[in-house]
Amino acid sequence: MKYTEDHEWLRADGDEIVVGITRHASEQLGDVVFIELPDTDREVAAGEEVVVIESVKAASDITAPVAGVITAVNADLADNPGVVNDDPMAAWFFRIRPAEGTELGDFMDEAAYQALIG
Repeated sequence: MKYTEDHEWLRADGDEIVVGITRHASEQLGDVVFIELPDTDREVAAGEEVVVIESVKAASDITAPVAGVITAVNADLADNPGVVNDDPMAAWFFRIRPAEGTELGDFMDEAAYQALIG
């Protein structure tokens, strides 16, 4: 498991990366009430907005951690967005097939992420 400074978790799964948000991000958002997921087969750039999350506190965006193609989305989240609050480490948002040469080693490990959030 790797982490971004934007509080996303990343898990390699074969030639894809599964992306979700951390418990810290979920707690900061509060109760999630709406999630807009990207289209599959969409080509995205690293840092491009791909998911919109609305909570009782605010709206927030999830960006693509790497350039690549969205291969799948967790459609269950559209019908039941509160799952993100129940178990954010299991409630993945999308899967991305990264562009050639992408390495997860550039992202934070658990210890570095915990140091970031204090």
